[in-house]
Amino acid sequence: MTRKSVLLDTSFFLRFLNDESPLYKNADNYFRYFIGHEITMMISTISIAEYCVGGDIHELPLKNLQIVPFNLDHSKRTGEFAKIVFQNKAKLKLNERNIIPNDTKLFAQADCEKSVEFYLSSDTESLKIYNLLKEHTNPKFQFIDLNKPYNETFGVLDFG
Repeated sequence: MTRKSVLLDTSFFLRFLNDESPLYKNADNYFRYFIGHEITMMISTISIAEYCVGGDIHELPLKNLQIVPFNLDHSKRTGEFAKIVFQNKAKLKLNERNIIPNDTKLFAQADCEKSVEFYLSSDTESLKIYNLLKEHTNPKFQFIDLNKPYNETFGVLDFG
């Protein structure tokens, strides 16, 4: 039986590694929840590259993470997702940003990796893209918004 996993995006780590962030507590609680429920936490090499723009790789909790390299299957699925996004670009009303390089690549990885059931991000623009993809295809993973506390997402009582 394959263990459940979650793909954590760069925005998660920016909050988790900054105890002054308003979302630090949510990030920390999700991290603890995943460890306590034996949900494998994954990080993409894409997110590592993004993080290293302003941070150092040694700041990431790599001993608790499984690293997911971007591969050929991910590339093919990215193309499928990117086509949908480009065809619906006006509908999305996204802020000025690069759509293809990261959001669709990370979603493709989450969709291709068999064990991934969740994708965790605080990026509301990314959520718009995910919702669009759900209208046109069936991503197999659930988008978790870091702005929502873990106990609301998973329907558990928070005694902390």
